[in-house]
Amino acid sequence: MTESYDPYQNAVAERVNGILKQEFYLGASFMTVADAKKKATWTIGVYNN
Repeated sequence: MTESYDPYQNAVAERVNGILKQEFYLGASFMTVADAKKKATWTIGVYNN
C-alpha cells in the first residue's frame, strides 16, 4: 500500500493482490488464523513457481 492509500500509485501490487484473492480465494473467510496462513503460504508458492 502506498502512503496516501491510493491504489493507482502501485498498480502492479494491486493487480497481484487481486489475482491472489480471485484466483486462489484468499478473500474468503477462514476458520482459524493458522488455516489462513497455511493457505497464503501455499498460494504464494504456487504463484511464484
